[in-house]
Amino acid sequence: MGTVARPFIFAWHFLTTIPLSRTHHEPTAPELAASMAWYPIVGLLIGSGLLLADFGLSVVFLPAVVNVLLIVLLVLLTRGLHQDGLADTLDGLAGGRTPAERLPIMRDPRIGAIGATGLFLSLILRYAGLIALPQELRVPAVLCMPAMGRWAMVTLAWISPYARTEGGLAAPFLTHLSWRHVAMSTAVLTIAVAGGFGAVGTFLILMGGTLAVLAGWWVCRRWFGGITGDTLGAMNEVIEILFLLLVPLLFRLP
Repeated sequence: MGTVARPFIFAWHFLTTIPLSRTHHEPTAPELAASMAWYPIVGLLIGSGLLLADFGLSVVFLPAVVNVLLIVLLVLLTRGLHQDGLADTLDGLAGGRTPAERLPIMRDPRIGAIGATGLFLSLILRYAGLIALPQELRVPAVLCMPAMGRWAMVTLAWISPYARTEGGLAAPFLTHLSWRHVAMSTAVLTIAVAGGFGAVGTFLILMGGTLAVLAGWWVCRRWFGGITGDTLGAMNEVIEILFLLLVPLLFRLP
C-alpha cells in the first residue's frame, strides 16, 4: 500500500466505522499527522453518504423523519466520537474550576447531567438546522457540513498546545502536524465549498469558520490549558451545527 494511501486509510478508520483494510493498523506518528490532512476528504465522503441516504429516504419518509434518520446515520458512521467529546468537554467545564480539575473529569467514562443536556441540545439544534435548510442549499450544506467540522479540528489542533502532559489519544496525531497538512485540508474544503456556495459564500463561510476556530482556541487555552481529543470532538460538533444554522443567512445577502 502506497505512502499516500496509508494516511487516508488511517484517517478513514479513525473517523468512521467502515473498515477499508485489515492491514497497516500500526501507523507512525508522522503518518498520524499526515492523516489529518485527509480529514476534510473523509468529511466529504461522509457527506456524500448522507446525501445518498437523504435522496433514498425522501422517497419513503416525510422530511422530519428523514432529518432524524440522517442524524442517526451520522452518529452510527462516526460511532458517536464527536458527540462523546462534546459531552466530556461540557462535563469538564461544569465539574472543575481549573484545568487540573477539569481534565480528569473529562476522562471519566460516565456522562454527567451537563454533558447529557448539552448533547441533547446539540442534537436538537442539528435537527433544527437540517429542517430549516432552504432546498436550494440542502445538497451543498449536507455535503460540506462534515468536511467543515473536520477542517476545524485540524486547524484548531495546529494552532493549539496539547493540554495533557502525560499524553492522550490526540497526542500522537499532533506531534508532527504542520502547516502543510493544514494547507491541504483548507484547500480541499475551499474547493468543495466554492462548488456549492460560490465565491462570496465561500469567503464568508471560511471567515466565519476561522473566527469560530479562534474562539475555540481561546476557550481551550483559558479553560483547559490546551486541546484534548475531547475538545477537538466538541469543536467538530460546534462548527457543524453553526454551519447548518448560519448557512441559510446567505440567502439574505443582497
